[in-house]
Amino acid sequence: MDQKTLVAAAVAGLFALGAQGGAFAQDKGQEKCWGVAKAGKNDCGSNKTAHSCAGQSKTNYDPNDFKVVKAGTCVKMGGSMTQGEPGRLAKSKKG
Repeated sequence: MDQKTLVAAAVAGLFALGAQGGAFAQDKGQEKCWGVAKAGKNDCGSNKTAHSCAGQSKTNYDPNDFKVVKAGTCVKMGGSMTQGEPGRLAKSKKG
């Protein structure tokens, strides 16, 4: 693939992603819970984890990957409400 085609494909992908917009928006009564997903079981993540798509996490309880959970349950299940900040679950699984 030449450079021009590669750049065009990348730009088209960005436009498609922008048009998708609310695809990862959670319903009312739900919240993003960072650091509770097992490898391959995340709902989404940040570009800090080298991906931004569901099901692509490589490690358990990565604080940059989230799952959408029922509101008010994230911290109780050991997660974090703040991206990049490990919750209790991630901290306990490191040792």
